[in-house]
Amino acid sequence: MSETVKNEETEASNQTYKELHRPASEFETREEYLDHELKIMKPKRWGLNLPGRDFRFEWEDLVPAIAGTIGITVMYSAVMAAWASGLTEKWDHINLGAEFAIQVVRVEMLIPALLFCIISSGFINPRANLAGNHGPMIPLIGAIALAGAHPLALAILLGIFGLLLSYVKGGSRLVNLTSSGVAGGLLVFLGFMGAKSQITSLFDWAGGLQSKHALDYSLGYVAFFILLVNVILYAYLAKVGKRWLAIPLCSIAAIALAFGLGAGLDLQFVTEPGIPNLNPVYWWGSTEQGWQLGLPNMAHFIASLPFAILAVAMWSPDFLGHRIFQELNYPKGTDKVLMDVDDTMTTCSLRQIVGTAVGGGNITSSWGTYMIPAAIAKRPIPAGAILLGLLCIIVAVLGYPMDVTVWRPVMSIALLVGVFLPLLEAGMQMVKDTQNSQAAGICIFAAFVANPVLAWALTMLLDNNGLIGDKERAKTLSIADRLIIPGLAFTICLIAMLAVGMIKGIPAFL
Repeated sequence: MSETVKNEETEASNQTYKELHRPASEFETREEYLDHELKIMKPKRWGLNLPGRDFRFEWEDLVPAIAGTIGITVMYSAVMAAWASGLTEKWDHINLGAEFAIQVVRVEMLIPALLFCIISSGFINPRANLAGNHGPMIPLIGAIALAGAHPLALAILLGIFGLLLSYVKGGSRLVNLTSSGVAGGLLVFLGFMGAKSQITSLFDWAGGLQSKHALDYSLGYVAFFILLVNVILYAYLAKVGKRWLAIPLCSIAAIALAFGLGAGLDLQFVTEPGIPNLNPVYWWGSTEQGWQLGLPNMAHFIASLPFAILAVAMWSPDFLGHRIFQELNYPKGTDKVLMDVDDTMTTCSLRQIVGTAVGGGNITSSWGTYMIPAAIAKRPIPAGAILLGLLCIIVAVLGYPMDVTVWRPVMSIALLVGVFLPLLEAGMQMVKDTQNSQAAGICIFAAFVANPVLAWALTMLLDNNGLIGDKERAKTLSIADRLIIPGLAFTICLIAMLAVGMIKGIPAFL
């Protein structure tokens, strides 16, 4: 490296983002401008970051903001409906219906959006990804409720465990110990299974339209044409380098096709404008209102313990997938804007406790439906986080947009093109040689046998000891990195899953 280049780099390192910023008109392409923005940003961790001085708003930030709003409304609705169903089945004195679920969704969209999207990830620490929803835990919520767990007890335990893990930098250590092969296999499995689930749900929705509306003909073809058109649209956007527009454009296409093919009758606007009760005493103060559970007791904490351990154990592979998207889409020299896994874990832990304390019921994790589109659009966290927080507040207050975002064509297409197809693509990009493909293949196989979290822990242990994958890589690792940390991760995941009955064929022992 010449002395001149070194001097230029030193000078640039001493300059602020505002000083290094250049208008988009000075660049030949929009992509070059966005790459330059990523390279010059120097966000402060746990300090004040201001628009104009430390980051800028670009119209590309609207894409992850819209995508994240659609995704989180869908996820929150699924979570609260599962809690309501499980608790009503578990306790004789509890009867929670659709109105309860809607109000809790609104609580989760208002307070956390303000505190942890706008203030935290927007202004205080743009290195921490937004705290969203823990998608893999949604199928377990019914079992959590039936086990006698309490949402507030679960949130407190999850938050404490998360803060402890982030304090010892455990999240980033686990991410660094996960090879490209293992990570690629994990992403391929999650992408494939998620895509399969949404396609099945879309066909089930279309198939049920005939009886629901007493039609003389079947509308099952609606799902096929929605998927066909969106596959073509997604492929075109990928070809022209505009894949980050997939969620809004494909969602609009799904709405237009559903109405054009006669399925519009299924969309009903029932959620009126309003603000939920934000008094924690209303939600947790007695067994006659809110969650109708009262404050948690020791039995509630014991029942919640294995699920809290499991949720935190599942954070690392979740965070890993989101950071990988940034690394794959951002140019070199942008380490300062990559999400910090431990800071994200801290934010998720605090958001879990605060959000549930004011009446929520979400189980949180890194916000994938925001981060994945943001990475594809080559945008850093802060500006989109602020826009997303504002959109969530607007949607929660207006009410009616919630009905659109949870409508099956919008929900399935948004998740397909915004999360699961990019997951598949990223996973395949990471599997570049025979050694990586071996680790990826075993990770996928183990995920089918058990589940993706246990598969990640097992293949990480095997890979770091040279039993699969790159044998030379194993020789460079310390005993702690080869045996102790991966072994503990596998043991904790296995015990937690055995406790709650997540291993097929083995009943829960707790």
